Amino acid sequence: MEKRALIAVAISFVILLAYQYFFIKPMPQEVQNQPVVTEKDKTVPVETQPPSVPSPSPVALSKTKSAPSEEKEVKIETELYSAVLTTKGATIKRYELKKYKDNNGKNVLLLKNPGLIPPLSIGTKDDFELRSASFRMSSPGGERNMTLDKNNTSGTLVFEYADSGFSIKRSFTFYHDSFKVDIKDEVSGLPEYWITTGTDFGIYDNKDTSVHYGPVLLKETDRLEFDPNKLSKAESFREGLKWIAQEDKYFFASLVPITTMEEARVWKIKDSPIIAFKGKSGTNSFILYAGPKEYDNLKTLKVGLEHIVDFGFFSILAIPLFWVLKIFYNLTANYGWAIILLTIVTRIPFIPLIHKSQKSMKKMQEIQPRMAEIKEKYKKDPQRMQKEMMAIYKTHKVNPIGGCLPILLQIPVFFALYKILLIAIELRNAPFMLWIQDLSAPDTLFGHIPAAIPLIGGFAVGPLPIVMGITMVIQQKMTPTSLDPTQNKIMMLMPVVFTFLFLNFASGLVLYWLMNNLFSIAQQFYANKKLQKEAASAQG
Repeated sequence: MEKRALIAVAISFVILLAYQYFFIKPMPQEVQNQPVVTEKDKTVPVETQPPSVPSPSPVALSKTKSAPSEEKEVKIETELYSAVLTTKGATIKRYELKKYKDNNGKNVLLLKNPGLIPPLSIGTKDDFELRSASFRMSSPGGERNMTLDKNNTSGTLVFEYADSGFSIKRSFTFYHDSFKVDIKDEVSGLPEYWITTGTDFGIYDNKDTSVHYGPVLLKETDRLEFDPNKLSKAESFREGLKWIAQEDKYFFASLVPITTMEEARVWKIKDSPIIAFKGKSGTNSFILYAGPKEYDNLKTLKVGLEHIVDFGFFSILAIPLFWVLKIFYNLTANYGWAIILLTIVTRIPFIPLIHKSQKSMKKMQEIQPRMAEIKEKYKKDPQRMQKEMMAIYKTHKVNPIGGCLPILLQIPVFFALYKILLIAIELRNAPFMLWIQDLSAPDTLFGHIPAAIPLIGGFAVGPLPIVMGITMVIQQKMTPTSLDPTQNKIMMLMPVVFTFLFLNFASGLVLYWLMNNLFSIAQQFYANKKLQKEAASAQG
């Protein structure tokens, strides 16, 4: 049975590597573009409702792209970010976070340039023509640039555009201590009203393939992700639309409609993924939120943005564990020590079960010679062999699944902790001690394996995963085994394989697994000593 337990460990790690694939939520079927009838509209059929303002033809709208006047920019400075807005389309041109740094110590840029389709562009879903229109900009206070702080807590900018048959008035309200921006679009006369987060806004790092990056939306309570590399056709969604966003591992830019939107659509424009809302002409209000995935701060907004933090399939465990982790951080002011304390807390409920498992495995080792005799004696009579083996289990009070059950029960906890330590922005650039200065990054104290080496070329190399591998060897040596010598040698390869797997894991996750191994070694040592005393007492 112990062999089955070890195989269960191996399978759990295989599941871990394939976790992102197997637990991706299925995409709902594409919704056909049918007219939506709200309670307000029931008295008049959608097809026959007269528009409140005469709508121009699509040809007239396309003329807005011609001969724009001189572009003007305005800079917004808050305590959290710096942004540049432009009169060209009343869009965002640059967005920089002040409290998050890149590898060179510079501020993280969530938008370096407007890209193919700038953030907050308006127009039809195929071209967003008004991204090139020249808006007239004004500010109630008359400021050209705006600096917000504790003495000047909020500020508003207004952009206006009018052409024959239609007009747009866009108001931005910024706050000194929040990434939230209130947006109000007063639109009349447009044949279609589409607004987007843009093609590049919100994605700082698209190279980390361990998590999703690209378009994402929330429909009711379902978080729907879209792989930019697999987005071959447009997908449309109606009803229950909470927000749309572009995201990477730690950052995102989202548009939350306060006014009900008719449709959300995800597609590609010239190989660039884009996500947008479709609303009606009239007054449309939104919250723009562009910044870090800070779960607690997002939850205070009460608009569902906390769902941008994807805790995975075991979120029912991950969220309370994340809360406990932050409590320990508040006590220690160090996420490394917080992880160690969390490891202790998550092991406590399993101590009795693990102790029983260790006793069961020890008894399995003791009866192994007798089991081998039965297998040899009744090898041609499987039914008799099974009957005799069950009789031995009953006589010695051995549970044949005792060694496997604790491992299986701990797998959900491990996956929940894995997800927390993988995605929590709180661990980004968080130091522990000595050479470990970023718990979200692999341990690279010894550099990297040469790229020319097959399979493992480019892997990080550091002491933390190596020590973790050593503890796995010690733990395996201490654990009672019923395997034959050949099988035992094969199983001893597992620590080597897992060490290589952990080389590229975040240091925080490796630290958790290392501490878990150390506590397992301590508990196994105690169990072995206790069983030896019991055996000595029985003989005496």
